[in-house]
Parts: sequence; structure tokens; C-alpha cells
Amino acid sequence: MPAQAKVEASTARPSAKPATPAREHGPAMSPPLTERQEARRRRILRATAQLAGRGGFDAVQMREVAESSQVALGTLYRYFPSKVHLLVATMQDQLERMHATLRKKPPAGESPAERVAETLMRAFRGLQREPHLADAMVRALTFADRSVSPEVEQVSRQTTAIILDAMGQDDPTPQQLSAVRVIEHTWHAALITWLSGRASIAQVKIDIETVCRLIDLTAPGES
Repeated sequence: MPAQAKVEASTARPSAKPATPAREHGPAMSPPLTERQEARRRRILRATAQLAGRGGFDAVQMREVAESSQVALGTLYRYFPSKVHLLVATMQDQLERMHATLRKKPPAGESPAERVAETLMRAFRGLQREPHLADAMVRALTFADRSVSPEVEQVSRQTTAIILDAMGQDDPTPQQLSAVRVIEHTWHAALITWLSGRASIAQVKIDIETVCRLIDLTAPGES
């Protein structure tokens, strides 16, 4: 059985019917979360991050998450149909928190490329402080199939927002958005190579700084 199929088979509940709240699948599919539902969701994500931080991907078991967050197991499955859904949503939540921190202390580089490189390295070092959690989230993102597309899209949008904020760009051109996508792919690949021990922090920094030069190349007026 392929690795991805094993993960889905071991973590998804066959009888669960995904009834994920609006924050997971968008407002078109369900109404916004109530204050109580939002608090419950945050407890779930906090418990997931704590379990993953202690033991990585394998330490996150749906029953333990339910117990730690003080929700019924059935309720947990209504929010997140599988462990992969849960960990990808946790990554989005972590990026959202990171974005709030970066806004309080924005990067100081002179050019957009320098500011984005500084921002991504700060985000990378934040993940570096909790390698087990970082590994769990990146593994979940790698395992994600089409059923996890809404959560993966949220991660992508949050990463894009972080990069555009660092650029100081509210209305990017198609060429700039293309550069941002390439930067996101490189950052994700750098995380994987670092987590697998195939790249040092110094190498990651060089790769990030190199790919961020695309921002200057795609600036309006540049050929």
C-alpha cells in the first residue's frame, strides 16, 4: 500500500461525513463559526500543535487530540475528517500567528527582495525552534490529497499574504504573483530538505535570498 494511502487509511474515519466549519471550507459552504465553535476549534489546533511539538507526525492521534482539547471524538471528526486535514489546518494557524508577529515588527530591508528574504528566514527560524511540529505539518502538507484542497489553499493564501506584506505590495501584477508562487515553492522545498538533514540553515538562506531576486526582476518597468 502506498505511503499516502496508509496515512489516509490510518487517520481518516470511514463513517465521518465532513461538515467542516466555514474557516476550513469557506463561507460559501457553511455559515461563519460562532464564538463557541471558534473557541473549540482553537482548542483543537492548540492541542494538535502541542502533541506534534512533543513527538511529531506520529504523536498526533485523533483520540488524544479530542481528549486534550476536551471535545468529543465525533465532534473532532466533524471539524477535521482526518489527521492530515488537522495538521494542515494547524500549519495555517501557525502561519497566521507568525504573520501577526511579523506585522508588529516588519522587516527592515531596503528592497522588496531583501524584506521578503528576511521575512521568510524569520518564519523559518520560528519553525526551526519546534522541529517536530514543523516536520509534522510539512509531512501532512505532502500527504494531502484533493480532499484537503481547501486547507492547503488556506496555507498558500496565508503564505502569499505574508510575502506581499513584506513586499509592500497591495496590487501585484500577474508577473509578481508568479514570482511569489515560485518563492513559496522554494520555501516549502527548503523546509523539506532541511527537515530531512539534506540542507543546512546557511544553504537555506542562500536559496531563499536567490529566489527572492525574482521580485526585483518582475517589478513594473523591469524587462
